[in-house]
Amino acid sequence: MKQGLFRLTASILYLVSLLPFQLLYLISDVLFFFLYIVFRYRRKVVKMNLLNSFPELSEKSRNDIERKYYRYLADLIMESIKSFSITARELKKRYKFQNLEEITQHLDAGKNVIAVSGHYGNWEWANLRAALEIKGRILVVYKPLSDISLDKLFRSMRSKFGSILVPMKQTLRKITEYKNMPHVLVLVGDQTPTREESQYFTDFLNQPTAVFLGIEKVALNTNNPIVYFNINRIKRGYYECTVKALINNPAETSDHEITKVHTRELENHIRLNPEFWLWSHRRWKFSPEDIKHKL
Repeated sequence: MKQGLFRLTASILYLVSLLPFQLLYLISDVLFFFLYIVFRYRRKVVKMNLLNSFPELSEKSRNDIERKYYRYLADLIMESIKSFSITARELKKRYKFQNLEEITQHLDAGKNVIAVSGHYGNWEWANLRAALEIKGRILVVYKPLSDISLDKLFRSMRSKFGSILVPMKQTLRKITEYKNMPHVLVLVGDQTPTREESQYFTDFLNQPTAVFLGIEKVALNTNNPIVYFNINRIKRGYYECTVKALINNPAETSDHEITKVHTRELENHIRLNPEFWLWSHRRWKFSPEDIKHKL
């Protein structure tokens, strides 16, 4: 029964993905109404996140960001579905990379690269597009879904252009496996650690925030240069990703400097156009006081 339901779901998603973008965005307009007005999907979470992140803004300004966020979330959902059937030609037209030499210069010199992004803009398309643009393997670190069937479905979509999906807990093993092969390791820097994994807090969007130290650990272990994927939405269905150099020699950094740098880069980008970040994510589940109390 479960396998049959999975196949039905996969078939429906693929059939929907075949629709032209114009029709997908019409569906997105309807989806926005249901997410925002009817079901009020995580509205309390979004409101609280925006209030804590932008206390200096008026309630009207925060409500405006909230509404724009839900409009974009609906678009992002439909664009993610489109990923199942989008062609390389279509993706190249809609997603451009800028300043790619910040990666290629290192690969040409025999150095692998660490690329950091956040849950901002269409990060899924960035990973797909990178596999088409960059000579070398693209290793994308991800957190597997709890549902094995859904995880398999989305892994097939995310790897369709050659990206290699790396479960988060296997990161170091995969780095060792591919260390002599030119590659770019792509990590998302704003995942939420569990209470047990919360070893370090930094100021992020006006509040103490638990941050994974994985990126810093990988960088110090490999001494590979770090770049950032700054994703900008040009217009509906069109994006530009600018590669920005962050740290060329991680071995020369101080404790937690790498974590602070990539976190600050994301924060600065969010503040420019906040509606494109994943505000419905429960990013702030606990505070440093919660961790101290546990200890």
